[in-house]
Amino acid sequence: MKDGFIKIACATPDVRVADCGYNADRIIEMITEAYDKGVEIVCFPELSMTGYTCGDLFLQDALLSAAKKETARIIKETADLDIVSVVGIPLAVCGKLYNCAVVINKGTAVGAVAKKNIPNYSEFYEARHFTAAADGLCADIQLNDEYTIHIEETVFTCKELPELTFGIEICEDMWVTSSPSEQLAKSGAVIIFNLSTSDEVIGKADYRRTLIKARSGSLACTYAYADSGIGESTQDMVFAGHDIIAENGSVIAESRLFSKGLIIADTDIKKLDYERRRMNTFTASPDMKSTYFSLETKETRLERHFPKTPFVPSDKKQLDSRCEEILTMQAVGLMTRLRHIGCKTAVLGLSGGLDSTLALIVAVHAFDLLELDRKGIHTITMPCFGTTDRTYNNACLLAKAYGSTLIEINICSSVMQHFSDIGQSPDIHDVTYENSQARERTQVLMDKANQLGGIVIGTGDLSELALGWATYNGDHMSMYAVNSSIPKTLVRWLVNYEAEISEGELKKILFDILDTPVSPELLPPKKNGTISQKTEDIVGPYELHDFFMYYILRYGFSPSKVFRIACLSFADTYPKEVIMKWLKKFYRRFFNQQFKRSCLPDGPKVGTVTLSPRGDWRMPSDASANMWLKELESIDY
Repeated sequence: MKDGFIKIACATPDVRVADCGYNADRIIEMITEAYDKGVEIVCFPELSMTGYTCGDLFLQDALLSAAKKETARIIKETADLDIVSVVGIPLAVCGKLYNCAVVINKGTAVGAVAKKNIPNYSEFYEARHFTAAADGLCADIQLNDEYTIHIEETVFTCKELPELTFGIEICEDMWVTSSPSEQLAKSGAVIIFNLSTSDEVIGKADYRRTLIKARSGSLACTYAYADSGIGESTQDMVFAGHDIIAENGSVIAESRLFSKGLIIADTDIKKLDYERRRMNTFTASPDMKSTYFSLETKETRLERHFPKTPFVPSDKKQLDSRCEEILTMQAVGLMTRLRHIGCKTAVLGLSGGLDSTLALIVAVHAFDLLELDRKGIHTITMPCFGTTDRTYNNACLLAKAYGSTLIEINICSSVMQHFSDIGQSPDIHDVTYENSQARERTQVLMDKANQLGGIVIGTGDLSELALGWATYNGDHMSMYAVNSSIPKTLVRWLVNYEAEISEGELKKILFDILDTPVSPELLPPKKNGTISQKTEDIVGPYELHDFFMYYILRYGFSPSKVFRIACLSFADTYPKEVIMKWLKKFYRRFFNQQFKRSCLPDGPKVGTVTLSPRGDWRMPSDASANMWLKELESIDY
């Protein structure tokens, strides 16, 4: 439960139709198995106590009595387990039969809800046996002398962690136009459990998965769907046990069709709560009654995978599709700006590094969309004290390969003159030494743009903005910043994608640029001519910073939570003390460098994380990082 992680499960037992004793045994076994695996809430399919396909046997007293008796046995035999179980059972109330879900917790029947939407079409004829739960349904049902079930519409809330609130709907309730889950979510349920029996027909699995993903996304919740499978009657239908757990639009666990057993997922209720807070269109109306259950406050054993590169899809096909889409979005953004101002000239500084390479790729695509001559792209290489032969040659070759206009302006003499003007010794390699070069390059770009009637295309990326790794009014400034919402880890893959679809000399140049260490090249190279100033040696690994940035900005994770999941994801790469070092560095730089982000040039948003002061991120430049850093200092690792 620490950090909001809750381990939940959907269970598909092997059932026997109308054999409540056998079914109860299987349910008890699976509850115990789930508990042993650290599960805190487990959900079973619709009518799992009896089987869904009992037909007119549902009207038999023998079946209904056995169902209550065996439910009481489940309550008793799982009383010592710190787990919540949701089990499907038919319950008779005042001469009517209801399709119900019973919530069991530590030797009590906490409560029950009844199915609201009873299908009676195609292969379904539930209305022959069951009554739809009407608003206001409220009744006590005696299981035996020891246990009573209270049935009514409610959400279930954990006493120890009130943010852990879940709601229940049953099968058809999800498939209708206005499902109970909508009101359950508005009443605080961050997890919706669906006890289902969905027969399998061709194409239905994809539709079911899409529906569950969409429901979890629109409600900013985790949707856990437990489906009946093996053992149900195949007289007229086949059941596949298609269990699915989706969190905020993404499937985080799924069973194979025609299988049985448990699927388990670590869902993050704090992340969901954050998502609802940031969406002002999410309407809360907590007017539904809460029924309380109890769980020990403990640290959930995390089995969830947190990708090292959350901005980069792991699937190659999906990655290629994402790269193509992003490059198109960047190009369309620039194209629209050029067309709007009637401009046919773009100016950009080409260093031979990744960021400026991506900016040139985007400019080329934009000019192609506008059917403009690529000669209108003026790529300016400006060698100075730190420029190496490798990056210089790559910049020149790249400009020629793309057919842009290449201009070389050596800025050594102008920077030396500036040093003389301000009294800076060229032998002192301090921040003034470095930033003077960056600002001189920006001045050249701006003035050449004026001279040519064009605009300066910015090359800086999202990771640099987060860290403030840009010279204020130097590479920090442009007239349109095409990379401003592209993190460094993704920049590399966008350039790689362009390289893979290119041919000949262009392909070769792009791959060599990808192999070049990331550097601002503001300090003199080593004696052998190689780069002496490597960015990641100074500010830290970009894969770590992009990981931190994603979970801090996208989901508002606390420092301790970010550290915890980073240690899990990078356990085979960095020691914990190294992760802590760079996480502290990230927070310090992120807070201290906000002033640079407060006056960013325009640039297209392409992902869910961006730092534009006109878009997703509004933060005072003098906010203090002390609270975040103190939390990190308190961690014992």
